Order: sequence, then structure tokens, then C-alpha cells
Amino acid sequence: MTKKPNTRLADLFGLAGWSKGELARLVNRHAAAMGHLQLATDTSRVRRWIDTGEVPRDPVPKVLASLFTERLGRVVTIEDLGFGRHGRTGGRQSGDGLPWPPERTAAVLTEFTGMDLMLNRRGLVGAGAALAAGSALTSAMHDWMHTDPASPHTTPRTGPTVVEPVNFDRYDAAPVGSQEIEALERSVEVFRAWDAARGGGLQRKAVVGQLNEVGGMLAYRHPEHLQRRLWGVAANLAVLAGWMSHDVGLEPTAQKYFVIAAHAAREGGDRPRAGEALSRAARQMMHLGRPDDALDLMKLANSGSGAQTLPRTRAMLHTIEAWAHASTGRGQAMRRTLGEAEELFVSDRGDVPPPSWMQTFDEADLHGMQALAFRTLAEHDPSAAATAQRHAKEALRLRRKGHQRSQIFDYISLASACFIGDDPEQADRYARLALMAIGETSSHRTWDRLREMYRLTGQYAGSARIGELREEIQESLPRAPSRGRADRTGAVQRRPATGAE
Repeated sequence: MTKKPNTRLADLFGLAGWSKGELARLVNRHAAAMGHLQLATDTSRVRRWIDTGEVPRDPVPKVLASLFTERLGRVVTIEDLGFGRHGRTGGRQSGDGLPWPPERTAAVLTEFTGMDLMLNRRGLVGAGAALAAGSALTSAMHDWMHTDPASPHTTPRTGPTVVEPVNFDRYDAAPVGSQEIEALERSVEVFRAWDAARGGGLQRKAVVGQLNEVGGMLAYRHPEHLQRRLWGVAANLAVLAGWMSHDVGLEPTAQKYFVIAAHAAREGGDRPRAGEALSRAARQMMHLGRPDDALDLMKLANSGSGAQTLPRTRAMLHTIEAWAHASTGRGQAMRRTLGEAEELFVSDRGDVPPPSWMQTFDEADLHGMQALAFRTLAEHDPSAAATAQRHAKEALRLRRKGHQRSQIFDYISLASACFIGDDPEQADRYARLALMAIGETSSHRTWDRLREMYRLTGQYAGSARIGELREEIQESLPRAPSRGRADRTGAVQRRPATGAE
């Protein structure tokens, strides 16, 4: 017993709205359903959990995590409740206890995905925890990102690792071989292609389920070369799960997956992949109108990726940083950073094959991000609109088939730049092309971008043609409330931001 209040549990208890007696009865009932018939929790014990930091014995932490997950409609893990794995209880900590020790990554992964699957299965959609600030994440993870993980040779390779069992949709741990890992790597490519074409909504649950299975596999320590590949699969799936969650507005869930991906990549010795995962979290911050948080994350992503990062990967990271500079009106910093991105991109001779997760960043994506940055800067400096149009047209010319979502973002960037550049006729043309394609994806982000473009049509509302466009956009927009910034209850109220994939 710590004699200190468990403030994390107290906060969640307050949000849930139960009485202590109600929670005790729910714990007993839920534990019995799980096969723990002898468990007998009462009001005084619940009070001690909250007021004195008493840590309940298994299976109570798992039961509580399940109950709070269902009650709040978002993933709540054992550590969210303030019950550390080694007897620590929950004072308020920045960064969610980051970084996790190596032996915890697989357990966090399986627990979080299991809870996420439970929410999916029951159709629960609700409030999310507030997003961690970029500075909080970077402060917690800076030293960790700049060092390599301990050598696997220092620990035995046989037998299972020490990973606590998780009872929510967890894959039974078993060793796997190279053929199974190859199949998993192919599945990542299938999921990635689907996401690029159709958005994250339709396949998110499948990706989370696959990631949950991989977490179970990681409970066994395989030979080093297989273990690294398995961590790589986990990192790739976690990035996809995060990106798909972000695509449908599950912002705190998305951020958690990006952090899990960074941990998994580093465990596999792939610091560039860890940096790319953090860059996804930065893109998320940009979409939510938080450029300073994005810059904090990009500083860590750039510095922590390591010397082995390929020039094309560094070019991609620079484009995101440039977008953040543009959002704050720092045109000179944006242009300098984009210039560095172009130099890095052309310096990549291709003599080293890019990793699978970088193969989607091609010349079309480079122009698309340049268009996005200049279009964003045009809100502060309208003269940048012409350059945004030029890059957006080049991105559209170079886009490969199967990247419909990126194409929609290109159309929206181009239409927005035309509106800012006082060319409503061309803006109307590209806006309608975006509108024609937008219904073919399950990406909520495309609707958010369309809403932002709709704002720019206001100054031309007197035009008959633009008036018709505005009506068509209003009729096409989903009627569901927008998502985004967390209010005091944790619910999400999105502020649309200009952006691309």
C-alpha cells in the first residue's frame, strides 16, 4: 500500500459516474463471468484503491480495465488506471509512463489492441482521453530515442518472455518461423494498399486484430533475426492501426498506436521506422490545428531516427516540418525546409532499396506535401497560392493508381489554392472532382478537408456557380458531429485543418 491517492483511478472513476458500491458490485459480477467465482469486493476496498493507492490482486486490474473501457467508450488499460506492473500506483505522469521498458512493449500492445477489439465488437463509440502534448511525448522519449536497445545477446533466447497474460482477444503465444512472418509481412502490404485506396474505416478492425495476434507471438523470444522481423511487422501494423484510427477520428487511440509503433520499431533495431511513426503523430497534430506540438514531435523524429536513415526518408520528415512552419506563417523557415527536402530527395541514388514503409513516398507525394505547405502558407501570404497550385497539379499528374485518398487531397489542396488565388472558376472545377471521388472512401479526414475548403467558398457565395457548389457540398457532408480537440469530458471536437494524407 502506498498511502498515496491513485489520482488516475480517481479521475476515471469521476468520469464514469459510478458510486463505490456500484463499482464493487460490477467487479464481482464481471469477475464471476470470467470464471473467478470467489472474488468478493466491497465498497471499503474500492475506497482504498482510490484514496490510499492500494493495488488490487489479479484479476481485478483486468476486470476494472474492461469495465472502464465499456463505460467510457474508449480504451482504458491497466496502466491508465494507475496500476503499474511492478507495484507502482498512479500519480499524474506526463507521457503515460513513457518510455516503457523493453519487456513491457508486447504486453502494452496486446492489452491495448484487445481492449480496442472489444470496443469494436460491441459497437461502442465515445469519448477519448485528451491527446498528450507533443512536448510531453518528446520530453519523455528523447533520451530513449537517441539510444539503441540492449543487445538481445544479454538475455536468453529460449522460452517465453515475461509477459503477463491479457484476457481480451489475445492470441495464444506460440513461436513462429520465417514462413509465418513472410505471410504477416505480405498482409501488411495488403492492408497498406487498401488504406491508401479506400481509407481506414473498413479495414481498421482487421489490422488491430492482426496486431493483437502479433503481440501474442512476441511473447516468445525467437532467434534474433526472426524476432527483429516480428517487431518490424508489429511496428508496421501499429502505424497502420494508428493511421486508420486517425482517418476515422479516433484521435487518442491513434496517438497510442503511433507510440506503440515507435516502441516496437526500436525494439526491432529500426530507429528510422520509430522516427517515421512519430512523424505520423506530428501529422495528426497538424490536422487538429496544433502546429507547435507537431514541431516538437518532428524535432524528435528527425534527431532520433539515427544516421542510417535514408535521404528519401529524411526528405519526407522535412516536408512535415515545413507544413508545420507554414501553419504558423513562418514562410522563410518553410521554404528553407522544403529546399532541404528537395535536395535530400534527389540525392537518394536508389542504391539502397527503401524499406517497405517508405515505398509509398514517391515524387507525387513530395509534390503533394509541397502543395500542402504552400497552400497552408497562403492563408498568411496569398502570393503562395500560385506555387501551391503548381505543385498540386504535378502531384496529380504523377499519382499512381490505387492512391485515391491522396488524389482527393490533391484536388482539395488545388481547389483551395485557387480560391485563395482569386480563380473561382478553376477552384470550382477541382472542387467538383474531389466531390465526385470523396464518397468512394471511408476517410473522415477527406470530409474535414472539404469542410475547410467550403469555408473558402464564402467570399464567392454570390456567384451562381459557386452557390450551387456550396449547396452540393452541404448536401454531401455527413451529418455526424465533427471530431477533434478534446473538451473537458474527453469528447472530441475536431477543428478541420488544411492538409494531405
